[in-house]
Amino acid sequence: MRDALCEIHDFLPCQTPGRWIENALAAQDVMLIDHAHCEKKAASTALSLMYRYVDNPVLLNKMSRLAREELRHFEQVLAIMKKRGVTYGHLTPARYAAGLREPVRPEDPGKLVDVLIVGAIIEARSCERFAALAPHLDDTLADFYRSLLKSEARHYQDYLKLAEDAAGEPIDERVAVFLDRERGLIEEPDTIFRFHSGPLE
Repeated sequence: MRDALCEIHDFLPCQTPGRWIENALAAQDVMLIDHAHCEKKAASTALSLMYRYVDNPVLLNKMSRLAREELRHFEQVLAIMKKRGVTYGHLTPARYAAGLREPVRPEDPGKLVDVLIVGAIIEARSCERFAALAPHLDDTLADFYRSLLKSEARHYQDYLKLAEDAAGEPIDERVAVFLDRERGLIEEPDTIFRFHSGPLE
């Protein structure tokens, strides 16, 4: 797992700011609620890709497995919340995902390539944040977040490989476009705390 984390740290443009860690520890109920939303959205994204690209058997198999795993994680987060008396409810979304998707091209095959790159970045950032948070959390939550690292790292790798296959050529320039945007979303001050927000102002 250490090698996978090193790969993710090399891939991402920056590490999570220490101030965001402080925000998370001060708002663990919100962190858990938003984490549940993130797992549900990840499953939804995978299913959407399955519906749109029915002629891509490799993508179908990867996204089917990913959707099942994300929904299982969603159930696990809900179970932890229930034990802690945290009620699952609606939250306004962070700027992160919408901001990251802004450069996505409107037509295929560019659209598919870009959506898959975005998926890879989100999974990589989730993995990086689970690892960054774990040392500061109680044993139950820390163990749970560490248990997610392997699957999140694999999801990142799957998305990136699918993007390369869809492009049929190097995607370094497109990846750089999205990573540059991701750096700003992670490092610049935010107005609300979410799992993928920047540090609070």
